[in-house]
Amino acid sequence: MIALQRINGQEFILNVDLIETIESTPDTVLTLTNGKKLMVQNSLEEIVRKTIKYKQLCNQGPRIVKKDGSEDNPDQS
Repeated sequence: MIALQRINGQEFILNVDLIETIESTPDTVLTLTNGKKLMVQNSLEEIVRKTIKYKQLCNQGPRIVKKDGSEDNPDQS
């Protein structure tokens, strides 16, 4: 889920799995998998960057936090 802004400035949260295409014409238009189109203030590049960051966050392993608040990352040696 990423936060975007409608043309009128209203912020909303979008499930990135629903994005089919993103066009910059010059306004940014998202076409969703259900055929609905959304026009937003965010740039194409910003939406792609937010989507990649969100997907990376979803696909990383669990965090292990010790009682003292420090993190234990078994992937780093």
